[in-house]
Amino acid sequence: MVLKMSESAKPYFAMVCLQFGYAGMNLVTKVVLDGGMSHFVLVAYRNAFATAAIAPFALLSERKVRPKMTFPIFMQIFVLALLGPVIDQNLYYAGLRLTSPTFAGAVTCIVPALTFIISVIFRMEKVELRKVRFQAKVVGTLVIVVGAMLMILFKSPLINFLRSHLIREASSSAGEDYLKATVFLLIASFSWASFFVLQAATLNRYSSHLSLSTMVCFMGTLQSTALGFVMEPNLSAWNIAFDMNFLASAYAGIMSSSIAYYVQGMMTKQKSVVFVTSFNPLIVIIVSIISFLILGQRLYLGGVLGMVILMVGVCAILWGKEADQEENSEDKFVEVIKCCKDCGNNSLSMPRIDEEVDVEMQSTKKDKMGVDLF
Repeated sequence: MVLKMSESAKPYFAMVCLQFGYAGMNLVTKVVLDGGMSHFVLVAYRNAFATAAIAPFALLSERKVRPKMTFPIFMQIFVLALLGPVIDQNLYYAGLRLTSPTFAGAVTCIVPALTFIISVIFRMEKVELRKVRFQAKVVGTLVIVVGAMLMILFKSPLINFLRSHLIREASSSAGEDYLKATVFLLIASFSWASFFVLQAATLNRYSSHLSLSTMVCFMGTLQSTALGFVMEPNLSAWNIAFDMNFLASAYAGIMSSSIAYYVQGMMTKQKSVVFVTSFNPLIVIIVSIISFLILGQRLYLGGVLGMVILMVGVCAILWGKEADQEENSEDKFVEVIKCCKDCGNNSLSMPRIDEEVDVEMQSTKKDKMGVDLF
């Protein structure tokens, strides 16, 4: 029983640990971006470190079980690299540079809602309005959006910016930055949600998720490097030493790309894409607590209330997904029992036939022996 409970808790533990890794990446990356590092260069180095970290494991562990590469799978990998390493990471870092890790994490809390909607559109999630588990997932998604909006709008310069436009006053530069960052982060969230859905579909056709993660990181390195040289043609921007920029790139690549892609792909195969993305709101909660305890930033009542609402939404979605899995396992168990019964009935009738055949064979042998004696 203890072993069973520990096995069932492993996916939850893995996803929570992954959110701590993402939270650390947000804080470290914010430091180097404020220090002047280009986010195009950071994304290119991040994916290069990710490829170097995960490629040896993929080559050694999956060399005998790696499926054959086809052109449709290659195109899916190309689009995955475009959605994740290029669009999502660049726009997320652009929004993070203009705002704060807490604000960026709050905006990206919309990823579970977008992933759920896209999954329903592409029929990866069943629409069963009368069942409580589906209603729990819908309500949990809406609750997460409400909690994220509360954390975004409460004590944010964005409110003052919108208010100044409504009453035709002078707008602040901080409000403009927050508005621009919100657009960047929303597009990044949609790209990230699309990445999860496409990753789940690709894993159904290319089951070696370690090799898939390696190829996505490698393709992302090529694409982000090409984009980086277009946006940052000055070669001095690409100079990197063993400093904070190097450590931030290595940490983001190893933790938030290579390990994250592997764990997310594994959990997507075991659970679902909605299960994986439902943990994303934990990032803003972890970042807020770390910023309060270590960096000395304030915690407002709206922020605390938003975190509580986010946790309620996460729990509702996870409960709905757990009910989904239990129902699916019950259906499979019923099918196995029916199959066993059918096989049992057939196995009961077969020995009778065999026995008759054996009797006939024995009788013929006796007849032959009698003939030989005569």
